[in-house]
Amino acid sequence: MVSDMESRERYAERMRVPWTGWLAALVFAALAAGLSNMGDLRWWRVAASVAIFVAVLAGAWWLGRLRVRVVEDGGEVWLHVDDARLPASAVAEVQVLDRTAYSDALGVALHPLAFVVQRPWIRRGVRVVLDDADDPTPYWVVSSRNPERLREALAARREAAV
Repeated sequence: MVSDMESRERYAERMRVPWTGWLAALVFAALAAGLSNMGDLRWWRVAASVAIFVAVLAGAWWLGRLRVRVVEDGGEVWLHVDDARLPASAVAEVQVLDRTAYSDALGVALHPLAFVVQRPWIRRGVRVVLDDADDPTPYWVVSSRNPERLREALAARREAAV
C-alpha cells in the first residue's frame, strides 16, 4: 500500500567510476592476478588469482556505488549522501564549488569537523553550510558532477519546506 505521504526524489546522482577508472582497475586486476601465481598453474594459485581479480573489480564497483539525493519525504526535505541524511531545515546555504574552490575546500581550508564525501574522479561539488546549534559539523563538502542542479534542488525544496 502506498501512503499519501510517499517520498519523492528531486535530485539523484550516483558517483560512478568513469570508464578510464574501470580500464585502470581492469589492467591492475589482470597484473595483480597474473603476478600472484608467477605462472604456477596449481589450482590454489589459480583460485587466488581469480579471487584477486574479482576483489579489485569489486573494489572499483564499491567506490562508485555512492548516491547523492534530495528527497521530499512526508512533507520534509532531506539531503541523502550515501547513508547520511541532512534535513533541509538545518541548511543555511549551499555553495557551488568549481574545480579550484573544490580543491581549496578539500585542502588546507577544510575545517577538521567538516563532513566530507568526495571521489577523486569528480572535480566539482557543493559546500552545504549548516545552521544547527546542536551539530558540531560546520558544513558538508560533497562531490557532484552537477553541483548547480544539486543546489537548485536543495534550495527549491528548502524554500518549499519553510
